Amino acid sequence: MESSGDKLRALLLALALHLLCALALFGGLWWTQETRPVVMPGPVIEAVLVGPTAAPAPSGTRAPAPRPPQPKPEPPKPETPKPEPPKPEPTPAEAAPPPPPPDRQDVIERERIAALAQEKAEQEKKEQAERVRREQILLEEQEREQQRQLEEIRKKREAAEKKLRDEQARMKKLEADRKAMQQAAEAERAKAAQAAAEAEQRAAQAQTGAGGQDNDLAARYAAAIQAAVTSSWNRPDSAQAGLRCAVQIKQIPGGDVISVQVVSPCNADAPTRNSIEQAVMRAAPLPYQGYENVFQRQITFNFKYDG
Repeated sequence: MESSGDKLRALLLALALHLLCALALFGGLWWTQETRPVVMPGPVIEAVLVGPTAAPAPSGTRAPAPRPPQPKPEPPKPETPKPEPPKPEPTPAEAAPPPPPPDRQDVIERERIAALAQEKAEQEKKEQAERVRREQILLEEQEREQQRQLEEIRKKREAAEKKLRDEQARMKKLEADRKAMQQAAEAERAKAAQAAAEAEQRAAQAQTGAGGQDNDLAARYAAAIQAAVTSSWNRPDSAQAGLRCAVQIKQIPGGDVISVQVVSPCNADAPTRNSIEQAVMRAAPLPYQGYENVFQRQITFNFKYDG
């Protein structure tokens, strides 16, 4: 930037240059000017001077002869003005003086400003590069987070699908087991009902003498209890064919059971024994009508299962 001193110095140099140009112009005009004679208009008059009182000359002297008239001088011709010599063109040095050398302080200030501008530009460039790097890192982190979330969603979906498949397989197995148990129970109940029907038929034939058989009433009573208990029995999986167990029952008239217990001999395990006792309780009241003569409050009968 130009200081006030630089502006004042430039103004003074311009004024000095204009003054020199004016002096040179004035000197050229003065050099070409010439002195011209004074010319009066009209004829020339000649006169002869006499004494102071204009008295006539003394008689002894001869008057001088008159001079012949001199020719009239021709008026001087006006001289043509001489052309003015061309003015010397100002040299570039005179036209525009060289600028004054810059001040040392100004140079230092300009260099400092340029250095600050360069430093600021480099700083902005570094900041821009840093912003770009941070944005790139942020984008990469967002992409990784999205990939992680997608992976978690995929794993959860696969786990849910596997759980659903396992649940469906378990439900199918449970349904198949239920149907198998239901079919087995139905078969057992049908078999027990058939056995009970056959026992009742045999008992009726014995009472009426049908078929010519005279079976013992006690044996028929035991067969009827066996049929009733078998029809109420839910066979466990551990029960095997060839099952034989002695069962003690305490009852009251009418067939209501007070207590039941499986005793030896018995080739069944504990779950099977419990199932036989529960079957006796479910079969209550036990057969009573028609068997009053052989009714006993405490009886022991043999429970059988041949598969």
